[in-house]
Amino acid sequence: MRILFSQNVSAIHKVITEFVPDYQEMIKVFKITVLTAFAAASVSANAQNGVNSPYSRYGFGQLSDRSMGFNKGMGGIAQGYRGGQAINTANPASYSACDSLTALFDMGLSLQNGNYKMGGLQQNAKNTSFDYMAFQFRAAKNVGMSVAILPVSNIGYSFSSQSEALSGTENITSSYTFNGDGGLHKVMLGAGWRLTKPLSIGVNVGYLYGDYNHSVTMPFSQTTVNTMTRTYTADISTYSLDLGVQYIQPLGKNDLLTIGATYTLGHETNDKAYRTTMNSSTSSAQTTTDTLTNAFEMPHCLSVGFTYKHKDNLTVGADVELQKWSDVKFPNLFDSNNAYNVTTGQFNDKFKVAAGIAYTPDPYARSLGQKITYKAGGFYSKTYANVSAANGLSDKPYEYGLTAGLTIPIANSNSVLFAKLPKIAPQLHVSFQWTHTNVPYISSSTLARQTLSENYLKFCVGITFSDVWFYKWKVQ
Repeated sequence: MRILFSQNVSAIHKVITEFVPDYQEMIKVFKITVLTAFAAASVSANAQNGVNSPYSRYGFGQLSDRSMGFNKGMGGIAQGYRGGQAINTANPASYSACDSLTALFDMGLSLQNGNYKMGGLQQNAKNTSFDYMAFQFRAAKNVGMSVAILPVSNIGYSFSSQSEALSGTENITSSYTFNGDGGLHKVMLGAGWRLTKPLSIGVNVGYLYGDYNHSVTMPFSQTTVNTMTRTYTADISTYSLDLGVQYIQPLGKNDLLTIGATYTLGHETNDKAYRTTMNSSTSSAQTTTDTLTNAFEMPHCLSVGFTYKHKDNLTVGADVELQKWSDVKFPNLFDSNNAYNVTTGQFNDKFKVAAGIAYTPDPYARSLGQKITYKAGGFYSKTYANVSAANGLSDKPYEYGLTAGLTIPIANSNSVLFAKLPKIAPQLHVSFQWTHTNVPYISSSTLARQTLSENYLKFCVGITFSDVWFYKWKVQ
């Protein structure tokens, strides 16, 4: 029995090697890719996750861009993007493009180097972060489904103010130390349904969870004066709901226009927020806790966009996004009057515009260089953090960035064995992103307008594994 099994395996290996010229090379590339993924995961496990930015102390922190491996190099455009070899979680209507025989698994990591300038101070910080993990498959005719875990926001900062003389004293000085960590994540289940040939709709239902931890410490140079430490904490646990639509309009034999839109439902979360104040000295300590109920709200969001596709070579697109943060209620964490309550108007509405392009010389060529997809894009955004609310500045924080990337098929999908199957080649997505953030503020010492400038260089790696399901093999 063992001899017969061994002979069968050898015969199968011989047939595959003979009819699939790139078989051995496919195996080598696959091993390298797997080792690369494990190496990146190891780096992620040993590096600090998230961000290092004073800017993340506002709201839920710095918001993630929600882009995946396929569109990170294209400025993050997603609303009009659909294709059977990409998982587009930004618009659930795109799931209906999933091929009947293909199941996709997608994951991504980012390595980031940040440079921060505030007045005469400058600092560099390196971070590694988990970007996303998603799985997509066809559930029924014209219906695709996706399961994903995605980051929503990140909080990470630690900085101190300069020591200043206490009012009415000569020898006593004080300073402030600020620390924060946390962020939000989302586990999501989505479905997309192709109602008619041009029209698809979709829905994402998610569980949103996370926390934030902020602390402010005011120590004094003399131990006889009480040191005050104030912490702000909350645990967030709620749902999320995205509704998406895509409409396909042919523009001739080789051209296709896809228009897409997504609406995210805003709602209250019914979560509590806590402020703990501790006054301590060498001899005693006093602690009080204030609690706010029904303290948070998620914003209504609307995104629209399009992609224009020429054959299988060229894709061009753009997105516009509006998030209504100005109407959201949130605990007042940094009130100068020492008040702690829930208010609206603490944030700006976030507005973002993005554009991108992707070009593949010849997706059906045998040459790897001809099958690589080259990508470029950019974006501009008015951010939601309203840092001017407390200092009277009229100008708002903004950010802009440039992106570039490659998608590399790591196996030959045109081999004889798979000639009649959909493209099942794994794809390696590599992209670079440069982002500049400009945050105005008022100096506490000089009362002059200054700017917190942040520059990020991010390297992103994503891998999409594709597998064939439900295919009926025929032996002749």
